[in-house]
Amino acid sequence: MNKALIDTDILSYYFKGYDTVVQNFTRYLQEYDRMNISIITYYEITGGLLSKDASKQLDVFESFANENMVLPMTKSSAKISSQIFAELRSTGNTVDDIDLLIAGVAIDNEMTLVTNNESHFARIPGLRIENWSKQLY
Repeated sequence: MNKALIDTDILSYYFKGYDTVVQNFTRYLQEYDRMNISIITYYEITGGLLSKDASKQLDVFESFANENMVLPMTKSSAKISSQIFAELRSTGNTVDDIDLLIAGVAIDNEMTLVTNNESHFARIPGLRIENWSKQLY
């Protein structure tokens, strides 16, 4: 199993208790000591919870974030995201900026992106993806 960067949708499934996702988290943690999320996923989750005034869920998420790795967006990952943006734009095959930023963090850190949003992320060259909501890895 490769080192993984967990996308926002898969993290949401984990907190909702989706069985396949929880099982994949458990398997991953048998090999690695921490889960990895990007600062962009941190932003998306906290923003969503704050907008719903979900303080208990926010506390649970903050505890998760403190126990695991929140990877920063760096100059290097931003450059990778920019290059992907330019390449996709030249072919008319764009992807949301948030997704490009997450992909840049994954590629820069040589991680597989774990996502349920395969249709968007599959268009990004050089990005390895897995969908932990559909099968066990």
